[in-house]
Amino acid sequence: MRRIYESLLREYLEEFPCVAVIGPRQCGKTTLVHCLGKDWRYFDMERVADSAVIEPDPEHFFRLYSSQVVIDESQLLPSLFPALRVAIDADRGRRGRFVITGSSSPDLLRSVSESLAGRVGIIEMSPFAWCELTRGEVGPLVNGLLSGVNDPRALIAGLQSEGSAEKVADYWFRGGYPEPWLKQSSRSRRIWTEQYVSAYLQRDVAQLFPGLNRQKFRLFIQLLAGLSGQVMNYSETARALGVSQPTVRDYFEIAHGTFLWRRLPAYERNAVKRVVKAPRGYLRDSGLLHHLLRIPDLAALMGHPAVGRSWEGVVVEEWIRQLNAVGASFDAYYYRTSGGAEVDLVLEGFFGLVPIEIKRGQRVDARDLRGLKDFVEERGCRFGIVMNNDLAPRLYTDKIIGVPFSCL
Repeated sequence: MRRIYESLLREYLEEFPCVAVIGPRQCGKTTLVHCLGKDWRYFDMERVADSAVIEPDPEHFFRLYSSQVVIDESQLLPSLFPALRVAIDADRGRRGRFVITGSSSPDLLRSVSESLAGRVGIIEMSPFAWCELTRGEVGPLVNGLLSGVNDPRALIAGLQSEGSAEKVADYWFRGGYPEPWLKQSSRSRRIWTEQYVSAYLQRDVAQLFPGLNRQKFRLFIQLLAGLSGQVMNYSETARALGVSQPTVRDYFEIAHGTFLWRRLPAYERNAVKRVVKAPRGYLRDSGLLHHLLRIPDLAALMGHPAVGRSWEGVVVEEWIRQLNAVGASFDAYYYRTSGGAEVDLVLEGFFGLVPIEIKRGQRVDARDLRGLKDFVEERGCRFGIVMNNDLAPRLYTDKIIGVPFSCL
């Protein structure tokens, strides 16, 4: 299956000497970079033979292999990055020479920022987005937003559903990791997900943070499933784990930095009301969330207390994944006042300020739009969007549009 990031990868190779593809383990980074073809040399730092070629003398390696080189899991060799900077600066005008990948953001981004600033284009990759499993490209709603469409009617004109309600629900329950989509049985998918969590704890986290109390952190990961979609309360989480607040803050940073957890800061700019300032968070993949919550099937999900928050997370991730896939520059927030008015997702970028309310049902009551309408009016937004499971897009007011998830 062609990934929607392929066009961005090729575009960045024409703009930068080096491209870094980062994202969670098993999301498809290696498969993506192999689209570059047989003219490129591929080295995997988790393979002993490949590591032995590079590790003894990275600078000499880049003199031998000065172009069309892919280095997988590059964060495993920190000495690689200064040598890569030297190699790039030796012929700064050449573009598209190197691609590096990494599945642990803290080490990789620190190394990139210190050694490769201005020399690298960064692509944050995720598991499958809904649009990849349906149309195979970023949806027209996102493209319309990025192209500067101002009229809400024009934004939803021509939007069509790309899948049935059953297909949407199946994607929501399974999540986006490629491997579970290849599994034919629910038992096989559960086994894969359990092994994935174990590998995350025993390999990624253990390698990056060798002094970490792994037993406490494992309990924290289990606790994260129950916290997904909620405002983060460090003191309550610390009490539940029996650790200090600074330790819990470190745990949240680790989970966010290794692409397990999505932290959404509160939107506080130009606040005319008292707002909640603590961040909110989501487990990034719904399939992983449902596994950690021990939800066996879709029927059980529909009756679970976390069903609404799980749906919010899917919609939040879909927007972020599609925007990342086209290299959009943006920030994502949530908004909540002390009086309870709320907007689930606020996107801010060159396309302006776009508030998005998320509803799981088909029908939307006028009372459900009050917080969104106030946000649009107070900040002069071009429009607000309600994401739901309606049968078709519709106009609620002159500035509020409703869009089914299947059209995204």
